[in-house]
Amino acid sequence: MSAPDLDTTASHQQPTLIWDLPTRLFHWALVASFALAWLTSDSDEWLAVHVFCGYLMLGLIGFRLVWGFVGSHFARFASFRFSPQQGIQYLKDVASVSAARFVGHNPTGSLAIYILLALSLAVGAAGILTLGAEEQHGLAAGWFSFAQGDLFKEVHEVAATLMLLVVGGHIAGVVVESVLHKENLARSMVNGLKQAAPNTPKSKARAGVAVVMLLAMLGFGGWWFDYAIQRQLDTPAQQQAHRAGEHHTRHVPFVGPTLADNAQWREECGSCHGVFHPSLLPARSWQKMMAEQDRHFGDDLGLDATTTASVLAFLVTNTAEGHPTEAAYKLDQSIPRNAAPQRITEVAYWIRKHRDIAAADWANPLVKAKSNCAACHPDADLGTYEDGAMQIPKRPTL
Repeated sequence: MSAPDLDTTASHQQPTLIWDLPTRLFHWALVASFALAWLTSDSDEWLAVHVFCGYLMLGLIGFRLVWGFVGSHFARFASFRFSPQQGIQYLKDVASVSAARFVGHNPTGSLAIYILLALSLAVGAAGILTLGAEEQHGLAAGWFSFAQGDLFKEVHEVAATLMLLVVGGHIAGVVVESVLHKENLARSMVNGLKQAAPNTPKSKARAGVAVVMLLAMLGFGGWWFDYAIQRQLDTPAQQQAHRAGEHHTRHVPFVGPTLADNAQWREECGSCHGVFHPSLLPARSWQKMMAEQDRHFGDDLGLDATTTASVLAFLVTNTAEGHPTEAAYKLDQSIPRNAAPQRITEVAYWIRKHRDIAAADWANPLVKAKSNCAACHPDADLGTYEDGAMQIPKRPTL
């Protein structure tokens, strides 16, 4: 550690640019993206925003790793290369109110930065794997099964929680050191300035790099949401809603995979109600339903033998056991192997997934019944039931 990094004297100090613009922009962009990702982590309808923040974080970390070697003096890893023992000793010095002041990162803060960089990579990597397995989207789409996606999601959530704890510790450290050394460290990460001796290495603003960073983030955001909205409008239900002027997007839903379709099945089953894709129930359910078609929820379907055989063949070929979607996988996992439910709304996973929906939402005239899946799922007729596509309609105003 060179002498100018450790402030050993309070004399002849002057405002000095320590943190260049790219470093500051990285810092606050990472803060914002992590905060927004955390706030949207439990909301299916904001999944696209959550994923965007994850990709942005990974991009920022990639930049920071490069900038740690080519950036200004105090942005380089070489300027805050401390051992864990030095970090622990610095904490002890802080506790005894005898900690030295560092112009750049102190030993404990530097360890927190390295840990945050590592956790950010872990969170992002686990997020990509989760997205690929559970949603069949992104860089890892199709690489893993839905069951493996559950494991990746646990790793993703644990890493994110650890990162939140480290962020909390980092903020506490900033507050304590600001009080201890009577300087506003948060403000210095805004304006880049700190009091330092004349021989302290001065950073250059590097405004050009910061502008390129900002344009890259804005460009990626514009591309991401424009791309996602266009994919959203690719679904027939959304195209119809858009033409009818009912397309109110406060989020950007994901579009699921293209599932098997059958014109005869769609015509026969869709003539009385919305179609329920065969991937929503196991084969034994469809077999029982077709075998008992003369008492189909109080009605007689009256299908002839040829039509029955054709529709049944399509149903049992594309059932929940094949796990073509996340919804199919989770529905199948929640159905006992000796059960053949006839109503999707009676399946354990469906009940668990809808338990927090208010009675007023069910009573909404745009919903009316639990079997009216299309009221909240624009991709219901397609059978994909993407988490990010679901949106409870607002009650119409008089």
